[in-house]
Amino acid sequence: MSMNDPVADMLNRVRNALAAGQEVTKIPYSKLKGEVCRVLKREGYISDYTVDGNVKKTLRVYLKYEDDRTPVIRGVKRDSKPGLRRYVSASDMPRVLGGMGIAVLTTSQGVMTGHDAREKGIGGEVICRVW
Repeated sequence: MSMNDPVADMLNRVRNALAAGQEVTKIPYSKLKGEVCRVLKREGYISDYTVDGNVKKTLRVYLKYEDDRTPVIRGVKRDSKPGLRRYVSASDMPRVLGGMGIAVLTTSQGVMTGHDAREKGIGGEVICRVW
């Protein structure tokens, strides 16, 4: 069975692992998923990620919790889907919870947050929103 939306699968695996209270989750690797994890780590939503394997690579995502075991990631929403891509300009960049969350975009200069894209004055495809 083929997977139509691998990024949505990644986000669902992270969401399910957080709901189950797991420390780590494994996800099939792709460059885009690795870049999304890089942005999430830089913004402090996950503690770390690693790429395991040579031929069939696996992305191992180490989830982050607060002191009382509540997840740092409160919610994730997939914006652009394979059937309906969502592109925004720098002036129409979405603000997630009034700046308390991030929008992850893929731009001509790579995967970055909406805030970084707005500062650089470039737009792109909104992959997801995290808060």
